[in-house]
Amino acid sequence: MLEPWRTGKVIRIENATESTRRFFIQIPELESFDFKPGQFVTLDLPIHEKKNKRWRSYSIASAPDGTNVFELVIVLLENGAGTNYLFNEVTVGSELTLRGPQGVFTLPDPVEKDLFFICTGTGIAPFRSMVHYMNEHQVPHKNIYLIFGCRKTEDALYYHELKELEAKLDRFYYFPTFSREVPVDGRRTGYVHAVYEEIIGQNKPEASFFLCGWKNMIDDAKEKITGLGYDRKAIHQEIYG
Repeated sequence: MLEPWRTGKVIRIENATESTRRFFIQIPELESFDFKPGQFVTLDLPIHEKKNKRWRSYSIASAPDGTNVFELVIVLLENGAGTNYLFNEVTVGSELTLRGPQGVFTLPDPVEKDLFFICTGTGIAPFRSMVHYMNEHQVPHKNIYLIFGCRKTEDALYYHELKELEAKLDRFYYFPTFSREVPVDGRRTGYVHAVYEEIIGQNKPEASFFLCGWKNMIDDAKEKITGLGYDRKAIHQEIYG
């Protein structure tokens, strides 16, 4: 059943990187905005006369916490009508028309295999929601590998938070990987694919793969993962753009 359109109120905005912002949205008509980690909301923005050209969907970056507030993390696209509106017109106190939660890009229940969360840019949003949820609710799990690709250290969304979570959550491994940085302090440089290929190695554990980000990365990952001998049914995807 499709969720109704509701009114959300922007209660806080934070700059996450030079081109990325965190939007904290409250839904006053609800006591609790309930969703599954990995789901998304759709915004109806006043940027076009046609509905399907006004709608923009974004993964929820926060974990469900029993409140009516959730977080979106959004990158400004140079020619993006939706993100330009959000960055240039929306301020604290602005109201947004939205629908959600939606989507089936969610955790398996129960978690019986290793999980590979592979993402680039703001594609980290659903995985941040998932790992915080698993930590807070002590969800039984095997190994969780969060492999996050970006250009430089300053682009690494939630870096310190996820490093702290890695120290707290058993069998959770965080691999930020930088494509345009000289190797320093043991940081990984390059692209996400080399990381999961190295982890899988010769062992080929039973695993589920969750891919989130731009289409080119997802297409490459699917080809490499099936090339490693995994069935396409083990791959779940959420494409941005």
